[in-house]
Amino acid sequence: MPRLLLIEDDLAIRTPLIRALRERGHAVAAASTAMTGLRDALDDRPDLVVLDLGLPDLDGRELVRMLRAVSSVPVIVATARDDETEIVRLLDAGADDYLVKPFTAAQLDARIRAVLRRAAGDAGTEDAALVVGGLRVDPRSRQVSLDGVPVELTPREFDLLHHLAGRPGQVVSKRELLTEVWRIPYGGADKTVDVHLSWLRRKLGESAQQPRYLHTVRGVGVRLEAPGTAR
Repeated sequence: MPRLLLIEDDLAIRTPLIRALRERGHAVAAASTAMTGLRDALDDRPDLVVLDLGLPDLDGRELVRMLRAVSSVPVIVATARDDETEIVRLLDAGADDYLVKPFTAAQLDARIRAVLRRAAGDAGTEDAALVVGGLRVDPRSRQVSLDGVPVELTPREFDLLHHLAGRPGQVVSKRELLTEVWRIPYGGADKTVDVHLSWLRRKLGESAQQPRYLHTVRGVGVRLEAPGTAR
């Protein structure tokens, strides 16, 4: 039985949501503040966190960042903010998925099961470190090194690099990156990919004009491969 932690301060929303999720086969604990939720997430180690953004003591986006600093627990954000820029920021902060209020318990249950399936697949098939040339990407520790030197990445930069490193030599489209890394539909947000690739290149000591590992295929996508093997 999946163990969920619901962090929601509104009792009128929290109580029926707990009941509905329990009826759908989940074990549900709840917290009404960000800091209580953070403590419960660390102490009880739930399988997934459902997080409301409008908490009384701390904005939910900050809580996502705090959780990501100490835990890899999947997080689904429940938000009334439907602005694309804000949603991208949430996903960049480390959220795994989001739902815009109002939503039904059935919709949330479907998202929960999908995120848990992805998490189980990641744990079962993507534990091994990926090595491309002098680049090493370790999904267990979420650490990256280049020629033996640690590279500090944000959670989304790590996810982007890990996805590309799992497909060395292959051209990966922006559509795939938005769908698989950001978990958002393609369309209008491809500049997000460009910006993150730019940040990633800078941290790897390269640029779009002088690439070493990340090679742009104009109009198609990006390819990661070891220096000296580019076509």
